Amino acid sequence: MTTITRLHRLPPLLTVDGSALVAEIEAYLASLPAPARLLVPYVCPLGSALQAWNTGFPPPILTLLDRIARRPARPVMVTAADHLRLTSRYIGQFGWLQGAMWDDAGRVCLLGAQAAVLAHGYGTGRTVETARWQVMEILHTTGRPVSSPDQYNDRPTTRQADIHHLLDRAATRAQSLGF
Repeated sequence: MTTITRLHRLPPLLTVDGSALVAEIEAYLASLPAPARLLVPYVCPLGSALQAWNTGFPPPILTLLDRIARRPARPVMVTAADHLRLTSRYIGQFGWLQGAMWDDAGRVCLLGAQAAVLAHGYGTGRTVETARWQVMEILHTTGRPVSSPDQYNDRPTTRQADIHHLLDRAATRAQSLGF
């Protein structure tokens, strides 16, 4: 068999509608090995649901007597550790501020967040006092002696992440001590 005869037996590469070329390309692509799948963590395309800063804690409930006397509901009893965690969540949701307790945008400083958590009915004045003592203990044991947590909050070198880290360490300490 000659070379010319073999060429006549091959299907034409180009037909009027181009279907032979398409079939040849598809056959070539099918013969390639499958690409390796990249192992990446799954990320939900819908994102995550926002949760309120007080998720997991019951809201203060007005009793009938509270309504008759027109007084606020009794506070939800929380530990100092819970108060510190709620404070961190509150700052995370509404934003952090230096130099003032709060602003028109709703951002708060450390003291403003503690006051807001207390005003929303979580804990008592004694809870806040115990929580602030725990924050002071962490500041002093980590070599940051200040006269109050607010002074640390307002330092130009303090960042929001520093405040969250401080609150987390203070909450862990308070929980380990049973406060």
